[in-house]
This record gives sequence, structure tokens and C-alpha cells, in this order.
Amino acid sequence: MRRPDVPDLVERARRGEQLAVARLISLVEDGGPALREVARALARHAGRAHVIGVTGPPGVGKSTTTSALVTALRAADRRVGVLAVDPSSSFSGGALLGDRVRMAEHTTDEGVFIRSMASRGHLGGLAWSTPHALRVLDAAGCDVVLIETVGVGQSEIEIVALADTTLVLLAPGAGDGVQAAKAGVLEVADVFVVNKADRDGADETVRDLRRMLSLGERGGLDATIGRSGGWRIPVLRTVAARGEGMTELVAALDAHRRWLDSSGERERRRLARAAAEIQAIALERVRARIEEARGAGGLPGLAKRVLAGEMDPYQAADELDRGNEPDTADPASR
Repeated sequence: MRRPDVPDLVERARRGEQLAVARLISLVEDGGPALREVARALARHAGRAHVIGVTGPPGVGKSTTTSALVTALRAADRRVGVLAVDPSSSFSGGALLGDRVRMAEHTTDEGVFIRSMASRGHLGGLAWSTPHALRVLDAAGCDVVLIETVGVGQSEIEIVALADTTLVLLAPGAGDGVQAAKAGVLEVADVFVVNKADRDGADETVRDLRRMLSLGERGGLDATIGRSGGWRIPVLRTVAARGEGMTELVAALDAHRRWLDSSGERERRRLARAAAEIQAIALERVRARIEEARGAGGLPGLAKRVLAGEMDPYQAADELDRGNEPDTADPASR
């Protein structure tokens, strides 16, 4: 296979060529040899887009809300990227839901780029390659990048580590207000939206959320999640299927962006994001070395020696980290 011309793809993507953007995202999703070259080429062009995470329990209308948000943002002449992370097919590993099916009205708009990504079993509601794909869209000139996650739960709140602003959607009924508190999304959300607000129970859900936020403020919620500058989390109502409440939602997102800049919180969050990404790459390398050692018989051999009392687990880990064959020296001589 011909080696991709990464510099050319990056330049074309920065001119807004959708085919080049799609090719770069495919390269980072594949995780092949070109990944590092793509990351290096994009590094100096990223960091401008406002990254908005859209999350919430299944059935609350995340895709409909994302589509309505795209419409509202395009009306304000902003270039928009969408990364929609879908559950993976157990057979192919690919996304079960297609971007063209879910947001067909935007597919002919040159100012919008939509990509469905398979989570491939990755916990946290995101695909492992989402940070790389985000960097592609940022470098391609998107003013706003919307990241729609698989769902929300105890293990699905890592969107907060990736987004500048996290939008949590809930719907009336089904005990969503209580479930929000259980799932920990109170600490995740920068903006709450009660979608399908034309249904019975919407006022009660809004009231429950505001009550929980009030209790959180009195209990030191801001200190818990590291917010500074006194951002008060708004609770909005929308009916995304009819586009209702989108003007107010865009205004709230813009207000949060201004607060991020004025408080210095954006830089803090992005520094934390960069540190987390570096750590994730380093840990992936460690896992790869462990798998190599397992295939070569090194890890089982070390495990046997630990079990036999010939070395302790820390010594075994040192051996594994150095990538050496387990040495046979008398452990008492160490």
C-alpha cells in the first residue's frame, strides 16, 4: 500500500477539503505507522476550536440535540465538526449507527464535518482515537467541535477530560434526575439541558436538578470539581426535535466559553487533557510490552518466580520494564 502523504493531507484539510479530513481521521483510527506523523503535523495547528461534549442517558435525544445545535451554529456562520461515538458491532467492530442516517440534513453543507466512530468496547463513552480525531477537526478550521458520547454512567464520564464544555442531557420522567446524581454527572456538567421539555414531568425534572445544584453549591461542589470563578451551571429546557430552545442553549455555551477564557479554566483543563493523553500513550506502550513478554513467555516465567518466592513483584516488574529476559542470578545476591 502506498504511504500516505501526510503533509499534503494536512494542508488540504486546513483548506477545508472534506476528503482530506476524512482520510486523516481514518489514519488515526487505524492506529498504524502514520499515526505519529499525523500527530506531529497537526500539533501546531490545533487548539482554537471550542470543544463541546454532549452526553446523557440513552433515549434523551443526544443525536437530535446535536443536529439541532449544528443548525443553530451554522446560522451563526460557524464551522462545525461532529464526532459521534457509537456502540460497536460485536461482529465488525464498526459503528452501528451511521452519520448520514442520523444527521442527513447536514451532509451537503461544506461547513459541517460529521464522523461516526466506533467505541470498540472502550470504556468512558469515547473511542480511543477520539482525541486524535478532535485534533484533525480543530486543525481543519472548525470553530466548534461537538463530541457526542455513547451514554453516561459510572464508567462513562471521561468526556469531561476531553471537552472544554460538557453538556449533559436529561429527559422528563424515568427518574432521570435521581439517576443523574447516582451517575455522578452533577460533577461532570457545565450545562444541563432537559430535552423533550414538552412532556409531562419536565418542570419537576428542572426543579430536581436545580435543587441538587443548590445542595452541591452549599456542600462545596465547586471545590470538588476544581471550578473557579463562580460559574453557575444553568438548567435549560429544549425540544430539539422542533429546534426549540437552541438559541438559549447556544447563548449558554458561548457564556461558558467566555467564562473559561476569563477565569483561566480553559488553560487548566487543556493542560490536564494534554497530561492525560501523554499518560495514556505511555500506559499503552507498557501494555504492549507486557503483551510482547506474554507472547515470548517472559511474563509467565516471571509470574512463576514470584509465586515461588524467588523474587518479589517489584523486581519482576523491573525486569519486565527493562525488556530483559528474566535473569537467573541468585535472588539472595541482589
